[in-house]
Amino acid sequence: MFKKRFIGVVALLALVLAGCQAEQTTTHKPTQTTTTHKQTKTTTILANKTFKSGDKPYLVVNHNKSTLDVRQWQTERIKYGALDDLNRTTTNTAYLSHDTLGRSNTRERQNWRPTGWHNQPVMIDGHRVIPQNRGHLIAYAISFNFDEDGVFKKGQLGSSDNPKNLATQTEFSNQRTMQIFEDQVRQALIRHKKVIYQVTTVFRGSELMPRGYWVQAISTDKTLNFNAYVWNVEPKMQFDYATGRGRVDQIMKVADYYPGNRYTK
Repeated sequence: MFKKRFIGVVALLALVLAGCQAEQTTTHKPTQTTTTHKQTKTTTILANKTFKSGDKPYLVVNHNKSTLDVRQWQTERIKYGALDDLNRTTTNTAYLSHDTLGRSNTRERQNWRPTGWHNQPVMIDGHRVIPQNRGHLIAYAISFNFDEDGVFKKGQLGSSDNPKNLATQTEFSNQRTMQIFEDQVRQALIRHKKVIYQVTTVFRGSELMPRGYWVQAISTDKTLNFNAYVWNVEPKMQFDYATGRGRVDQIMKVADYYPGNRYTK
């Protein structure tokens, strides 16, 4: 009888120890909740920053090192973040390859009106300018062959007029600054590298126009790795980010980085 009780106690103790060991192992693993919390914290910090005339067009984040985990991705996919309660875009993350490259001249007409967007032409230095674009979070030319849910399917163009992938972006931010980073991703894909690329629209409070775009990417071989915050600004324009409406401001400048064009004068 004593021997049976002794064996039973030993077995019970072994189960308890095994449970404790499993619990300790689990607590050391990074969780989705932890990742989301860190991302939310960074987004809040960026949202509270204010661009000042003459500043550079983007900020380096985390010493220019991506926080994305390549181990979480196995095949081509876009995870479109759900629109928030104000109908604003959030975070989109894509696993891209050479098979997701395309040409921008095949783009279809865009009908979606993102929050804060106004088809508002203005005159700057005698030129008629529309300072706002419907900017893609995951650039159109690097996100071919995905359906509107981000599933990889040949022949699909789901990123073109997708409400979860379009936000109000200044012409300068969309066509100049953002392309610095999009081109790095594109060049990596041309070389048949696989890239995880993430873009988060950064809003302050309940404003309808993003203050900026948090962009980061990493290739599976780690040769591409960046992390930056792109200001959503336009030279010679000021915006009311609460509504998205803008006005001409000749004093507003962005630091030179494209010599010889009208944005650096």
